[in-house]
Amino acid sequence: MPKRIYLDHAATTPVDPEVLEAMLPYFSEKFGNASSLHSFGQEAAEAVGESRKILAGFFNAAPEEIIFTSGATESNNLAIKGVIRAYFRDESNKVRKPHIITTQFEHSCILKACQNLEKEGIAEVTYLPVYSDGIVKAKDVKEAIKENTILVSVMYVNNEIGTVQPIAEIGKIINEKKNASKDKAYPLFHTDATQAVNYFDCNVGNIGVDLLSMSAHKIYGPKGVGALYVKKGTRIKQVQDGGEQESGKRAGTLNSPGIVGLGQAIRLVEKNQKKDIKRMELLRDYMIERVTKEIPKTRLNGSAEKRSPNNANFSFRDTEGESLLLYLDMEGVACSTGSACSSGSLDPSHVLLAIGLKHEDAHGSLRVTLGRHTTKREIEMFIEKLKKVVGKLRKVSGDILEEYYDNKKGEADSCACH
Repeated sequence: MPKRIYLDHAATTPVDPEVLEAMLPYFSEKFGNASSLHSFGQEAAEAVGESRKILAGFFNAAPEEIIFTSGATESNNLAIKGVIRAYFRDESNKVRKPHIITTQFEHSCILKACQNLEKEGIAEVTYLPVYSDGIVKAKDVKEAIKENTILVSVMYVNNEIGTVQPIAEIGKIINEKKNASKDKAYPLFHTDATQAVNYFDCNVGNIGVDLLSMSAHKIYGPKGVGALYVKKGTRIKQVQDGGEQESGKRAGTLNSPGIVGLGQAIRLVEKNQKKDIKRMELLRDYMIERVTKEIPKTRLNGSAEKRSPNNANFSFRDTEGESLLLYLDMEGVACSTGSACSSGSLDPSHVLLAIGLKHEDAHGSLRVTLGRHTTKREIEMFIEKLKKVVGKLRKVSGDILEEYYDNKKGEADSCACH
């Protein structure tokens, strides 16, 4: 079998062997429920506590500010819906509808959570525009804040085009507004940092956030576990009913093996981050330069400078994205046309539409995301296969158009004869 090349690390990453090794005992001899009082439970609880400390150190938080979840989607839902629930718990707030600010190109779990709150009539939402470079303007956030704004949610790194948002600048604006408010509680600032943890400063003091979401499987950890940072004093209420786990903020038995794996994955981020960034930036820039030069009618989507070290998102004119993806897969290369969470949809990417692409160009997109073990040789092989596939698809597209216009001409000639 020919070598397969995996270039879809924004969708998920392989579990690092060191992470798996750390997890394995908690599936077998250390299998206790971390909420149990006996020694089996306390053994698991101790491991969970150690991972909580590791995450707290990484994010510059207190251990009690780290809430373990099933992943970024749950963390994002808890952040948005939990803040709204807590707001309405105060009787004096029930006469005023809360206002949320987010952006047009957030992950679908953020957008759908906000849209559902609107449908239920319990929140109003402003969806800020995104510009052609894929960057949100901090001044737009500032101008959108109103007296009833209680939450601003802006993703740190876009999951499709990899552009990096001015989170620290937005955080400064929001904290100034909060300090000027009567009770100094709102607006709160949340960021979905799922694609940022591997490569960017996630010190919550530096970026000025009250809430931060992340997921283990994007950083060489296991699927099914993530975390939400909740700054001490932040008004938030659990959104799923059950026990009092995670200080009453997230009900449900803790995924001890997964949490141990998350902790180890964070350790490896701290260890590898600088060298990973430098190596991937060189590979990414080499790939972008060759693809845009060697394949005509190719566009890089989003800013060339303010982007994640591992992400390149291209649009190819006269090429259909799903066909491109499938042909590349047959060539042994795994990429994506956008978010893995939206792969079942035939609609063009809402992210690409938000930055101004036409529908036909958005349909011809390809997201290529590198990983810790991606090699230059793999990138070279990918480029050659990509050139071959794009050429093949454009020829098919050209033949179809030629046939279409020939038929149209024939119809016109037929009409002229009559």
